[in-house]
Amino acid sequence: MSLTAFRAELLSVPEDPAQTGDVAIRHHADGLLVVENGIVVAFGAHAELAPRFADVPVEQVSGLIVPGFVDTHIHYPQTDRIAAYGSQLLEWLEHHIFPAEADFADRSHADRVAGFFLDELLRNGTTSALVFATVHAQSVDALFEAALSRNMRIVSGKVLMDLGPETLRDSVESGRAETEALIARWRGRGRLGYAVTPRFALTSSDAQLAGAAAHSDALMHTHLAENHDEIAAVAARFSSARDYLDVYDRFGLVGSRSVFAHCIHMDDRALARMGEAGASIAFCPTSNLFLGSGLFDLARADAHGVKVGIGTDVGAGTSFSMLATLGEAYKVGQMRGVSLDPFRALYLATAGGARTLGLGDRIGGLQPGQEADFVALDCAATPLLARRTAGATLRDRLFALQILGDDRAVAHSFVAGRRVYSRR
Repeated sequence: MSLTAFRAELLSVPEDPAQTGDVAIRHHADGLLVVENGIVVAFGAHAELAPRFADVPVEQVSGLIVPGFVDTHIHYPQTDRIAAYGSQLLEWLEHHIFPAEADFADRSHADRVAGFFLDELLRNGTTSALVFATVHAQSVDALFEAALSRNMRIVSGKVLMDLGPETLRDSVESGRAETEALIARWRGRGRLGYAVTPRFALTSSDAQLAGAAAHSDALMHTHLAENHDEIAAVAARFSSARDYLDVYDRFGLVGSRSVFAHCIHMDDRALARMGEAGASIAFCPTSNLFLGSGLFDLARADAHGVKVGIGTDVGAGTSFSMLATLGEAYKVGQMRGVSLDPFRALYLATAGGARTLGLGDRIGGLQPGQEADFVALDCAATPLLARRTAGATLRDRLFALQILGDDRAVAHSFVAGRRVYSRR
């Protein structure tokens, strides 16, 4: 394949500005992004790179090009139950989510939802995601087939829940066998990755939790410390554990490839253990607010060196848009007395998210050698955005997108250098 170049305003934050300061911000008002075979070859100022790539065809792209968003926690089977009214976590699962997930015993239903779900991600500028499926192996097959056809970097896995409701229950043996078969079937295909996925401590037996640690080369994806009633139920069942995290730790599930969604109600001991182990947190502000679960403490996670990414957590989450989710993350921070800087917000939604998934060398920064997933954002997507950003600094434009932006601000999405979505 020949080289392709894209000329536009470019912005990337491949390192955490909370640690390195403004040196982490890479911005070119008139930039050139050069791609070959889906891989970034060069990212820099047009004036500097143009002579080197004089023979390369150039596509002019309007808008601000940033790396594709990385959603670190989302449930594709819950797509049709987004905005389901009433109750907090455990009741919400019982009334709305478990019945919806039971429908994924039907492969054709899973195929329809998976296709819509991935297209909705791309429409919102999300090019990579860590995705919950259901207890049904075919729910993973449906998602992976749809992702493979779109060349998306998707990580997912069959949910393990041998203590789940009758319609969503596997066994230790079937869960292990189906997990191993899925890994064998999909390993090395396209840009797919596998995550061993116990739903949460309450829905798996001790034997199943112990078995979940068997695949050390896969991610481990689950929920942790989201809701007070959930935490109390875990404490009652695992009365000898020091805390909720310790439950997972006793089964060998806390390590550098562990991604825990939520982590709202955590003490310093648990956060310190996560930092020591290299485990990651998916911060899901819209779902935490929607279910009344609580306010995530990003500053405390930072203090303990815990990696953090952003998750929309649809369907408890209220939007597929990472921009809208970052806006809610800012408000959560404000309630805790900390303002989330817009450049750090972009880092958490791109390179930071990639780092939590163990993919920081492949995606998230648009650095040479990384995969060329990127999004063109339109700062004039709505009349209000256009008015607010006219003549504004880069920081102010980015913050306006964070607070006022949504799917309408995504002009184009590119996967491996190929345009896969354009706003009409």
